[in-house]
Amino acid sequence: METASRVELIVKGNLPEVPSQYIQPPEARPNLHYSGDAASIPTVDLSSSDSAREAIGDACRNWGAFHVINHGVPIHLLDRMRSLGLSFFQDSPMEEKLRYACDSTSAASEGYGSRMLLGAKDDVVLDWRDYFDHHTFPLSRRNPSRWPIHPPDYRQVVEEYGDEMKQLAQMLLGLISESLGLPCSSIEEAVGEIYQNITVSYYPPCPQPELTLGLQSHSDMGAITLLIQDDVGGLQLYKDAQWLTVPPNSHAILVLIADQTEIITNGIYKSAQHRAVTNANRARLSVATFHDPFKTARIAPVSQLSPPSYKEVVYGQYVSSWYSKGPEGKRNLDALLY
Repeated sequence: METASRVELIVKGNLPEVPSQYIQPPEARPNLHYSGDAASIPTVDLSSSDSAREAIGDACRNWGAFHVINHGVPIHLLDRMRSLGLSFFQDSPMEEKLRYACDSTSAASEGYGSRMLLGAKDDVVLDWRDYFDHHTFPLSRRNPSRWPIHPPDYRQVVEEYGDEMKQLAQMLLGLISESLGLPCSSIEEAVGEIYQNITVSYYPPCPQPELTLGLQSHSDMGAITLLIQDDVGGLQLYKDAQWLTVPPNSHAILVLIADQTEIITNGIYKSAQHRAVTNANRARLSVATFHDPFKTARIAPVSQLSPPSYKEVVYGQYVSSWYSKGPEGKRNLDALLY
């Protein structure tokens, strides 16, 4: 178990410098004096499925990411999910948080923590981030007793949020399939039963943001990720050999194509490489909802998009490699290319 959240304790200690285990190698450090603007990231209006289908195809081909509006998820639910996450991290005493500490020796274990990757303690650069991971689908994994009880509606809101996000993810996977001329169910059938995790990430102010990352460069390992962020900003996408900052949009949901969808679409649609940068003045919060295959699923390009460019992979083995070796951009995905 994690004895405490390292990042929060460092911040509360008011250290003037970042401890060495959080310092990124020079080539990975962000250039905070210059980053491009991803304001041109596509925004897709889901109120018309016909126009949305074409727009989604263009966005998946050119960006691997896009905002959706008129998505059907109540705006008050997005706002409440953000406020509950912020309340947990900023208002709960450490003793309360540690009641929910995750198992830091197990990949993607449920609960409160700060360490994402496995491996020896001295050989992994840590992200400047604390998080709480909730397991929400299948329902057999959902155990709200493992989630915070304060504020009083925390558990109810997370359940409702998970239900809404799953419906939206399934709709989007259908539109993504159809944008390729495939049957609506193609990608979801390739994924199998959806496993959903909701991760609330909290990025405290950092005394030396130019040396750190809130979240290192990676693409998500599953099928599709739905993300909301607060008004602080710090999420960046890698496109055309530069990092572009994604402007916050409180009513929109950011869709990130993940690695298994890149495999299933035979590389026609690319997963989005992204990272989070920190800042010295304001804490930042985001909520990412991951929709992944089950661990024994065998993922390969759909037969209609042959010849295959990617080798078949058992998803659980892909996950193990991702967590043990680290993402380093998209190297785990690139290793499957023929």
